[in-house]
Amino acid sequence: QVQLVESGGGLVQAGGSLRLSCTASGRFFDSYAMGWFRQAPGKEREFVAAINWNGGSTDAADSVKGRFTISRDNAKNTVYLQMTSLKAEDTAVYYCAARLYYIRRGAPEYEYWGQGTQVTVSS
Repeated sequence: QVQLVESGGGLVQAGGSLRLSCTASGRFFDSYAMGWFRQAPGKEREFVAAINWNGGSTDAADSVKGRFTISRDNAKNTVYLQMTSLKAEDTAVYYCAARLYYIRRGAPEYEYWGQGTQVTVSS
């Protein structure tokens, strides 16, 4: 069993930056690929970025490439999402999720989910 807790969300002006964190409890964090997803009001949950179990491979949605960076610290059981050059359209609830080993973009392929953290970008 893996429990995930996100933090770091908040209100930021367009062009600003935020760093989200997701800390996992439970065993074998370094066996899990970690993903970030987001869901805006009235929209489906969408893939943002993911990192594989050892940090050796990452993936990101085209909409955030060059602006968002995913990383992990297995010693701290934590995955990060560094967000820069934020836009109003980045406003959403951001969720982290875990699945064994390898990156996938589909939300149904992730087994464990956090409760989400709100990111609001004012224009």
